[in-house]
Amino acid sequence: MLEGFLITALCVIVYMTFFWAVAQWKKDLSVVDFGWGGGFVVIAIVLLIFTNEYTNRQVLVTLLVAIWGLRLSIYLYLRNRKSGEDYRYVKMRNKWTSEGRSVALTSYIRVFMSQGIAMFLLSYPIVAVHAWDTGTELGYLDWIGVFIWAVGFLFEIVADSQLSRFKKDGRNKGKVMTSGVWKYSRHPNYFGESTLWWGIFLIVCSVPLGWTTIIAPSALTFLLLKVTGVPPLEKKYMQKPEFKAYAKKTNVFIPWFPKKQSDSNE
Repeated sequence: MLEGFLITALCVIVYMTFFWAVAQWKKDLSVVDFGWGGGFVVIAIVLLIFTNEYTNRQVLVTLLVAIWGLRLSIYLYLRNRKSGEDYRYVKMRNKWTSEGRSVALTSYIRVFMSQGIAMFLLSYPIVAVHAWDTGTELGYLDWIGVFIWAVGFLFEIVADSQLSRFKKDGRNKGKVMTSGVWKYSRHPNYFGESTLWWGIFLIVCSVPLGWTTIIAPSALTFLLLKVTGVPPLEKKYMQKPEFKAYAKKTNVFIPWFPKKQSDSNE
């Protein structure tokens, strides 16, 4: 296990430093976003190679992480490549500049290494399956995990696809996406990401002490709901009357039928 953590830490440092260097070259801190998913792919593949056991469960987890991570990174790259630096990072850059701080050094610590630390901690299930899997056959818990992963992955790609098409239509400029899966959740893409990691957790539960990895999907869900995911977007869009009306009848996270009355959210 210790070796797995050391390998993961090294992967994170090298990977995030590379993306930091690219960000300095492009003068765009947004590259950290499409580097996020790919980082888990690198960790999973490197651990699989170094473990050199290739059990069914190790290969399965690596495959699921790779499918999710590559899809997310490619999607974010294609979506943001012509958009310039995201408003969140522009705000950070301006703040640090006005305070006389080095944007390069501060962003390395506050943006890239902070996300690197999160990546390291959330990779615990990947480390665990490579450290503790005994090579037993896949069982019912593994297949339930695969099913839950598939549900989450489907939610994420459908939500991203629908939102992308919505934004490409010039008639929707300034409007709020309220149809498709967005009719049932204000953040179905985040719900999907959280769900698929709970699926991976269930697969890892099949290995000795795998249950301890519950801290990873729990932490991810907390971050999405309370820190980096939902809160900044809610703060940004609550300024729009259309979004406020949408929020009164639509759940924040878990998809459900729209409310007929102004009930409280989850």
